[in-house]
Amino acid sequence: MKKAIFTALMLGSAIGSAQAQSWQKTADGVTVTPATGAASRVTLSVHGDGIVHVVALPKGSADAALPPSLMAPNPPAAGAFTATETKGHVLLKAAKTTADVDLANGQVRFLDPAGKPLLAESGAAVFRPVSVDGTPFVSVSQQFNRGTDEGLYGLGQHQNSQMDYNGEDVELAQHNMDIAVPFVVSTRRYGLLWDNASISRFGNPKPYTLVGQDMAVSSGGKPGWKAEYFLDGKLAVARQEETINYQFLKDQKNWPEAAKAKTVAATEGQNTAGNATQKQTVIWSGDVLPTVSGVHKFQLYGSSYYKVYADGKLLLDRWRQNWNPWYANFDVPMTKGKPVAIRIEWEPNAGYMALLHNDPLPAADRHSVWLTSEVAKAKNYWFIPGDSMDGVIAGYRALTGKSEMMPKWAYGFWQSRQRYNTSAEIIDVVEKYRSLNIPLDNIVLDWRYWRDDEWGSHKFDATRFPDPTALIDRVHADHANFMISVWPKFYPTTDNYKEFAAKGLVYQGNLRQGNTDWVGPGYKSTYYDPYAPEGRKIFWRQIEDRLAVHGVDGWWADASEPDMHSNLSIPERIDTMGPTAIGPAALYFNSYPLMNARAFYDGWSAYKPDVRPFLLTRSGFAGLQRYGAAIWSGDVASRWYDLRAQISAGVNASMSGLPNWTHDIGGFALEDRYSTAKPSAADLAEWRELNLRWFQFGAFSPLFRSHGEAPFREIYEISPEGSPMRASMVWYDQLRYRLMPYIYTLGADTYAKDGSIMRGLAMDFPADTTARKIDDQYLFGDAFLVAPVTEYKARTRSVYFPGSALWYDFSTGATYRGGTRATVAAPFERMPLFVRAGAIVPMGPVTQYVDAARDAPLTITVYTGGNGRFSLYEDDGRTTQYKAGAFSRIPLSYEDKTGAVTIGAREGKGWAGMPTARMIHVKWVVPGKPVGDETTYDAQVSYNGAAVTVARPQ
Repeated sequence: MKKAIFTALMLGSAIGSAQAQSWQKTADGVTVTPATGAASRVTLSVHGDGIVHVVALPKGSADAALPPSLMAPNPPAAGAFTATETKGHVLLKAAKTTADVDLANGQVRFLDPAGKPLLAESGAAVFRPVSVDGTPFVSVSQQFNRGTDEGLYGLGQHQNSQMDYNGEDVELAQHNMDIAVPFVVSTRRYGLLWDNASISRFGNPKPYTLVGQDMAVSSGGKPGWKAEYFLDGKLAVARQEETINYQFLKDQKNWPEAAKAKTVAATEGQNTAGNATQKQTVIWSGDVLPTVSGVHKFQLYGSSYYKVYADGKLLLDRWRQNWNPWYANFDVPMTKGKPVAIRIEWEPNAGYMALLHNDPLPAADRHSVWLTSEVAKAKNYWFIPGDSMDGVIAGYRALTGKSEMMPKWAYGFWQSRQRYNTSAEIIDVVEKYRSLNIPLDNIVLDWRYWRDDEWGSHKFDATRFPDPTALIDRVHADHANFMISVWPKFYPTTDNYKEFAAKGLVYQGNLRQGNTDWVGPGYKSTYYDPYAPEGRKIFWRQIEDRLAVHGVDGWWADASEPDMHSNLSIPERIDTMGPTAIGPAALYFNSYPLMNARAFYDGWSAYKPDVRPFLLTRSGFAGLQRYGAAIWSGDVASRWYDLRAQISAGVNASMSGLPNWTHDIGGFALEDRYSTAKPSAADLAEWRELNLRWFQFGAFSPLFRSHGEAPFREIYEISPEGSPMRASMVWYDQLRYRLMPYIYTLGADTYAKDGSIMRGLAMDFPADTTARKIDDQYLFGDAFLVAPVTEYKARTRSVYFPGSALWYDFSTGATYRGGTRATVAAPFERMPLFVRAGAIVPMGPVTQYVDAARDAPLTITVYTGGNGRFSLYEDDGRTTQYKAGAFSRIPLSYEDKTGAVTIGAREGKGWAGMPTARMIHVKWVVPGKPVGDETTYDAQVSYNGAAVTVARPQ
């Protein structure tokens, strides 16, 4: 169905017959009936002081209300606006924007208050009829800003090291490692929320197709790819193949019988038929013949080891675990009629592989804002203006919901592994951290704490976890928090499943397909329906009765895409996901994680209304932030490329309005060379360095979390005692806690000021075109510039310093001028980290857990060379009383000309446990003199809440 829809879509817009143009003002905007075009009616409504909702109904559609928005269920009411007609256009004017609708064709453009164009529809929308489960829908595509040079960010979380999406193609379809959020924020200071939950695309609306179907391939004078299959280095099969296509489980039947390797059973966590005991190698070679000149875009969907060459040049050299294949993008400049030799070398090991392609677009189309969805009732989007990119994200949250505050402990260090098998293992880990004086705030129990045949029962296996309440009490006694994994997955044999099934609240597709999971002999399973209010209530009640009652502090919603059975095709996935209580699965494909998160949020809020809810979910959607939820980047591989890809993944997740993001430090899944019982000395050295570099990056991520498959990831397990690696890991863990006053303020500001913790350089430097393209650096708050090291044995790296101000090296005090690039030192023990001149960074002592010493002295660190301000936030760290004003802020300011630091009068109502007086140290950082450890400072003052100014010592 998918290919047919978009082949038709690319043919052009269905233009209806002429009709009498007209418009009328409504209570919140205007309704326009254009004279021509694809839409029968275009409705614009104003929300707040400039957000505009645009809905265009296709000609011939039923004039019925759209289904309620899951992204923006409670948009702001309309503020003041005017509507006037002039020269065949309707101008809908609000405080922050003007929407201009052409009465002739219904096309819309948006202007800022000065009349400068921000966003404009480029041509008519394209609607095509689609039938889903016998119900009529349309596919929809709309292009904006054709030929634009603006920077474009957001779109959720993706894994191809792309920061600025101008010129890129992104598919929005939930996956283990990809999070679809159809929201774009521009350096022009506007946002576009595309209100559609079906599979969508940004960029080229045409789906990528298999090479060999959309462009000719030949080898040795014969059509198709030359395919050579080897077993243990000996040629087993040679044949011509039209395409390279082992993409999904269903495609494995195409494997030649004589090239099949002997296998052993799949290991825990895998969703494959097994692991090969013979070494398989496949080589495809062929000349691809383009029919158009330009930069051709390719995608290699693969797992295990593979390399891709074009005319002998190595373009890709990757590895990914076999149960979690994904796309790797590469571009090839090609000339019409001139063949390019492509060669792919692959070690399958029961893996997956496909090569896909799209022709070049004209330059103006390539550089545009273009959104397409497979299933819709109408064109439906929200325009969000702002005076900055931060202002746009604030508008997005005004529309989709405030970002709930995380409990303070969530910003401390988390320890996890796949997985703890007993209560004793969990207790031992927490006690080991405490005995070594290594800070820790959260211990996480991953999946399979139940008996193997009872997934979804939420019952602990009593032979391994005999007393869950005592276990959690013990963790609490050591001042740590306890978090647990809960899937929306149920075996039909469990009583929980039967309760859902009795009310028709579980999906039947996965059961009907006969899929079994990878546990023991393999069990049938399915997921509940969170679109039904009763389904969400039952889901939470079952969790409350069997898990929450033991004292759990936080929840981990794994596989929330939903990933019912890995490596199914899209039609097979859709079949497993519905129909939902509110409509067909194809219409709501991307929104399952949002509704599942709501079940946790609503349930916890009723169960413990004064305790902040916390959820970590593997997938997300627009509006997730309102449900007290964070996201993480899924089961990424333990590879250097994957470390690098997390930088842009996290930044764009943040710029999608989801501020609390994390990743598996070290990567989740390992190559055999790392996970063997006795790795070689060279492999062990690389594994340790990869983990150290990832840990350094993790310390400057919104949430700081170590997790992955064996070897164990505890600091004391992965780094030898007395080693430089151990020292560095402990140093970064301690630094995280020293910076907790700064970090927790950033976290609080995501709620109070709609701020972002992890920031793309374009957010603070939108006019810096070089900064826009930097995809391996970011800002941590507005003070720190972070430059992770993502290459093995690198001891230097190139860093771009944005803006024009001075930047300080955090470790050495060396300075660099903004607008320049430099090669900086990156020793094994340290990641390049810089602080902006004028920054004020409040710091505390090293503690073993957050709030271990609330009245401990604060150190106000001032980076000289510019004026600065900061508003230090504090509260009780756990309750929801902050919403009633139970918090405090201490305004901090620095005047560079005089050197004076002013600690302002305490603001707010105060909070339970707030120290009424404390010692405050002040440290002035100057070039060549870094901040040093927590014992160093230049001045001190006793602070009791009244304003005080501290002069810089002469």
